[in-house]
Amino acid sequence: MSLKEGYNAPDFTLVSKGPDGPELVHLSDFAGKKVVLLFFPMAFTGVCTQEFCDLTSGIKDYEDLDAVVLGISGDNPFAQEAWAQKEGIGIKLLSDYEHKVAKDYGVAYKQFLPDAKLIMGGVSKRSAFVIDGKGVVRYADVQDHPKDLPDFDKVKETLKAIG
Repeated sequence: MSLKEGYNAPDFTLVSKGPDGPELVHLSDFAGKKVVLLFFPMAFTGVCTQEFCDLTSGIKDYEDLDAVVLGISGDNPFAQEAWAQKEGIGIKLLSDYEHKVAKDYGVAYKQFLPDAKLIMGGVSKRSAFVIDGKGVVRYADVQDHPKDLPDFDKVKETLKAIG
């Protein structure tokens, strides 16, 4: 079962590959700030690429709402960085290589997806969580099919409502 609105968001420590090498990122690093966590299944796939390219081109909308946007997948940080460079993605990407955070948030696929014809055990479902400055989940949108996107209009509405 996925994490619901009103619950405290579990803290985490994940790796991001930046221009100066790998760095550890904790959710608690963003205490006092609004955070949008976007789980995605896999780098270098069509839907994920389109989602993150669209987010990159519209990042000002989130910045204007004083929100930090973080992408999380089970890809290793070097693959994430190569993907970001290839596609011009400007969202900070975090590697959940052991799928622990996906499990903590209740968004890890359990097994084979017959409709998608994919074995996805442990891979994160495409999901969006809006977390307020106190670390409380204010919006959660978890998609069961890897091609379905979260409702980004509701993400923005929630960010506006938090103030």
